[in-house]
Amino acid sequence: MRGESDLNGSEAARGVRITSRGWGWRHAGRLAWAVTDLDLMIEPGERVLLLGASGAGKSTLLHALAGVLGGSDEGDQRGELLLDGRPPTSERGRAGLLLQDPDSQVILSRVGDDVAFGCENLGVPRDEIWRRVPEALASVGLNLPLDHPTSALSGGQKQRLALAGVIAMQPGLLLLDEPTANLDADGVDEVRDAVAGLLDHSSATFIVIEHRVEVWRSLVDRVIVLSTSGGVVADGHPDVVLAEEGAALARSGVWVPEHPPALPGREWAPGDRILEVARLTVGRVKDNPVCSGLQFGVRAASGTAITGPNGAGKSTLGLTIAGLLPPLAGDVRAESSLRSGAAEHPIRWKSRELLTRIGTVFQHPEHQFLAATVRAELAIGPRALKLPESEVAERVDELLQRLGLDHLAAANPFTLSGGEKRRLSVATALATRPKVLVLDEPTFGQDSRTWQELVALLAELMVQGTAVVAITHDRQLVAAIADREVRL
Repeated sequence: MRGESDLNGSEAARGVRITSRGWGWRHAGRLAWAVTDLDLMIEPGERVLLLGASGAGKSTLLHALAGVLGGSDEGDQRGELLLDGRPPTSERGRAGLLLQDPDSQVILSRVGDDVAFGCENLGVPRDEIWRRVPEALASVGLNLPLDHPTSALSGGQKQRLALAGVIAMQPGLLLLDEPTANLDADGVDEVRDAVAGLLDHSSATFIVIEHRVEVWRSLVDRVIVLSTSGGVVADGHPDVVLAEEGAALARSGVWVPEHPPALPGREWAPGDRILEVARLTVGRVKDNPVCSGLQFGVRAASGTAITGPNGAGKSTLGLTIAGLLPPLAGDVRAESSLRSGAAEHPIRWKSRELLTRIGTVFQHPEHQFLAATVRAELAIGPRALKLPESEVAERVDELLQRLGLDHLAAANPFTLSGGEKRRLSVATALATRPKVLVLDEPTFGQDSRTWQELVALLAELMVQGTAVVAITHDRQLVAAIADREVRL
């Protein structure tokens, strides 16, 4: 994270020793400890891949190391966590943190200024800042003018922008939380290569969270696996840990290349067309289309994958299909079986009409949370349909159990891990049982167990007649559920 510090770039670039003795943290809105009984020593310059099942506390640990976890009003802490023998809060500026949600790290309105922000707070000389900024942007493959508006970037482009800002700081401790989750295949390679280039020319300590081991396996010299029940499951060289513990790690939810999750059997048969996309042009600004000439149909009991590079307009297309953005040209038309008496075009439907017809999961889960607890969040849609309370409770309980959120029913949605937030956002859309489900990066942040459960649930929905439209970079998801791929 880019914040105020009196460190200059060269001082911050030295490696950092991390010491953890019985450290634990519990968010104020959660009943259980997010991290507990953690004992670790990470030496300066080590390169660590941090693994663990969804909810094991990986992101919490990175926030703590960056000194931005919060005070006593935001949670409870026990034990000791130190950077070079000092609390992380007194060492802000030594660490560069890339958050799970890049939107929350975009600060300024122009690309160049945003990348420069962290360097300015570190007191890096102006000439040096503007030497670093274009180099950092080029290293992550974000080839845009320095005055390009950050508001016009896609989610994947914002992820690259945030990483460029961190790279430009040349931190002594580089902390990356799911840095490739929203990127296309080329973007994954560019980000990994950019990080490799930084590490090759510095002594920085490096910790990365990534559910998919193969992305970073060749770049790290140590794997640490956190347990959801506290402490460390495994710790050692990647080849040794994965050879000796690979099967057990896969069962616990770690994405081990040699132990891939099982894919669902193809039991669904696509039905009649229920949505028609005809000569469609989409964009969020009237005079700025992002893609045009789109023509395809969405069938009941089918899976449609929308794929393509970052910035191609995938999320914009998804929102347009879902009736949340008006087409710039062309049509999205609903067939009578989906309309059930509503208007022909979903953009004209009222929110209550959308609830049972088209459900949407946004790219950023936080954008659709409204309630103070997970249970209350899941009840919003069914109650808007004026269902009996007994049926509301039945639907909520089923989704809590099915998506592994039952132990978090009383937690505040905003205190969940990234993977848990994603599952909750999917569950909120499922709660009203819509005939079409539009999902933007539904598998983001999932360990292999929750991924498998989510995919099995989507397959079950398609067997029952639901049309699933998934915007994704996840090729395994495409293979698992897609009858058709629309590549932008």
